[in-house]
Amino acid sequence: MALNAEEISGHPALHRCVRAQALALLRAYQGNPRLASVFATQQRWLMAHIGLALHFRRDPRDYRKELTTARFIDVIRQHQVASRNTADAFVKEMLHYNFIQLVPASEDGRIRPLQPTQLTLEAVTDWMLAHLQTLDSLEGGARLTRFLEQPAMLAGLQPLVAEGLLSSNPVREPRQTFSLFTWLNNGGVVMDWLISGVDPDHAGLDHIPTGVVSIGDFARWLKLSRTHLGRKFRDAEELGSVGWLGQRGNSVMWVSNDFYREYMTAQAVKLAIIDAAFEACVPA
Repeated sequence: MALNAEEISGHPALHRCVRAQALALLRAYQGNPRLASVFATQQRWLMAHIGLALHFRRDPRDYRKELTTARFIDVIRQHQVASRNTADAFVKEMLHYNFIQLVPASEDGRIRPLQPTQLTLEAVTDWMLAHLQTLDSLEGGARLTRFLEQPAMLAGLQPLVAEGLLSSNPVREPRQTFSLFTWLNNGGVVMDWLISGVDPDHAGLDHIPTGVVSIGDFARWLKLSRTHLGRKFRDAEELGSVGWLGQRGNSVMWVSNDFYREYMTAQAVKLAIIDAAFEACVPA
């Protein structure tokens, strides 16, 4: 049976497993920051999953089921993820950076199908592997091994994950501080970085130390505007979600217990969606 979000969020090993997951996602970011950033904001993350699901469920025999810009924009608008202009700009950006590519025209030359490049598919596979590893670490399963034995499973698994994400209220409407960062460029990376520096043994503290000392160094590593990132942290400070153990900029930043639990709850919801999708793909 797939683990549900309540089982995952209450698991005693969750903190250590999710910290390892955050480190794995940060390594992926370091390997290709521009590509990883596609998955690092709420809106772009959902648009990417929609595009991938349309690709995996395409039918080359029926142009109406191909992944095209027009079809992508229609589905984005149906799910109220972004405006037409934002979705169109996203496609153009993905083409510009060779994350997707045009495929040979069909019989109807007006149809210009799109498909993810090999680099993108490898990144999606790595993202899935990181989360399957977390699920295995929680209950000693063999999801990762089974996925590696059947890599073609990605074509069935990813669309189910996309459906789960799009239909989840906790995913679409994250809680206060989590929401603050999900709309920041590379906001997902910001939160992963904060959590990766947390000692799981400190998870019960009101103010949980992280590994962040300098916002400037942090911003440079993320290739973000220090001013913009600093403004987000100020907003988070006003919410009581982050702060400094001593003098600002000369001491370690802490995250509140509430913010930490928001992050863990969001991870539990996402992991439960992935686990349910995995179970649906794998015969008993």
